[in-house]
Amino acid sequence: MLNPVWLETFITLVDIGHFTQTAEKLHMTQPGVSQHINKLEEACGYNLIKREKRSFAITEQGRLVYKHAKALIRDEKLLFEQLSFDDPLSGECTLACSGSVALLLYPKLLQLQNKHPNIHINIKAAPNHQILADIKNGHIDQGIVTDIPNEIFFDFEELGQEELCLILPLKATTNDSWEQLLLDLGLINHPDAEHYLSLYFKQSKEQELTQLDVSKIPVIGSINQISQILEPIAQGIGFTVLPKSAVDSFPSPERLKVLKPKQPVMESLYLVCKKNRVLPARYDTFNSIIRQTWA
Repeated sequence: MLNPVWLETFITLVDIGHFTQTAEKLHMTQPGVSQHINKLEEACGYNLIKREKRSFAITEQGRLVYKHAKALIRDEKLLFEQLSFDDPLSGECTLACSGSVALLLYPKLLQLQNKHPNIHINIKAAPNHQILADIKNGHIDQGIVTDIPNEIFFDFEELGQEELCLILPLKATTNDSWEQLLLDLGLINHPDAEHYLSLYFKQSKEQELTQLDVSKIPVIGSINQISQILEPIAQGIGFTVLPKSAVDSFPSPERLKVLKPKQPVMESLYLVCKKNRVLPARYDTFNSIIRQTWA
């Protein structure tokens, strides 16, 4: 790397065009200026100026070094401007969450981007473990997860709770055994289905379900697009478990039947970022929308 002090001396010399005046401006001696130029030429391996009796002419190599040095100064100035300027209404906001949460949040966050076009919203649907790994590795700034994360690696706050729903075709008969009904219908699987089912069976206080082994339920279909998971059920095929927000967002909820357990099944949601990570000012508005959603 070229010595920045030598480069500054060279730029000043080229701009002023005189050794003595350069020395005066830089509070140096004239031999000191000459020494800087000589060292810079040695480092570059080329003559940067052609010396005459009382003047000099810049060489082609000198022009290239001058251009490079000026660019370094511009880049450094820009860097310091960016460091000191944290625009609350500009920049990228990244968030990873489950598909159902994304379905609920994304339209609200798009309203923010529509109002402030310089804010760019990037949402990624992923399971809990992937969200936490991406935050820890710096691939995303924030995530929403359903398990309390490790306090050693993450800062987090509880946003609220969301109800989980066991969803059946509209014509399904629920008067008989719930266990047999689910075994007969079969599961429409999705990335979070096993987690949701286990939680539902545990919390619902329905004795038949608490004893039901999730692995024994036949899978009759699978899809990872949150907006499509309920479509086969609306057409009379299978059952699944999803957060209530996914049911509310479905275009034809009247084609679905939601079982009502003895005790509602609730899942906590946590807003997570990397430990001691200071987020840019734009996240103040971004996160206020997220908090209001579960307020």
